[in-house]
Amino acid sequence: MSEKKMTSSRRHHLKSLVLSVAATWLEKEKKETAEAKEAYMAEKCPAPNLSGDQAALMETCKKLHALIDAVDEERYDLEAKLGKGDKEIEDLKIKVVDLAGVKKPALKKVRMSADAMLKALLGSKHTVNMDLRANLKQVKKESKEEPTEAVGDWRKNIEDKADRKKMFESA
Repeated sequence: MSEKKMTSSRRHHLKSLVLSVAATWLEKEKKETAEAKEAYMAEKCPAPNLSGDQAALMETCKKLHALIDAVDEERYDLEAKLGKGDKEIEDLKIKVVDLAGVKKPALKKVRMSADAMLKALLGSKHTVNMDLRANLKQVKKESKEEPTEAVGDWRKNIEDKADRKKMFESA
């Protein structure tokens, strides 16, 4: 079967036919809903009997008020159920998002100086300029000087520790 392109006039004609059929279906549906409303109202709310004395009319009003109260209670219950259902749906959506987790992008290695890191952490207002290598060299020099002084005092240190141990044992 050879496939031919449909002419624009044919396409528009078919489109208008589909739209006319849809319009008739919509009209039919509107009539059906109106008839269903009428039938429901006739079933649930019969025409009031206005013939009679004042006591009969008062009784009819009381019945109508009782029906209105029952309908209001039912509406309130349905609204409460609907609200509870909506809240449960929202909670489940949040749980789904939590369980799925947020996809985090892969981190890249970035070479950054210590000053740049501190500036990024503290913000641009705080400027901390530290020469960490110079400080490291000072620490190394101080640590090298300590062992030479501590060599002569090692006996004294041991005696001090023994005295402390005796204090804790006696207490």
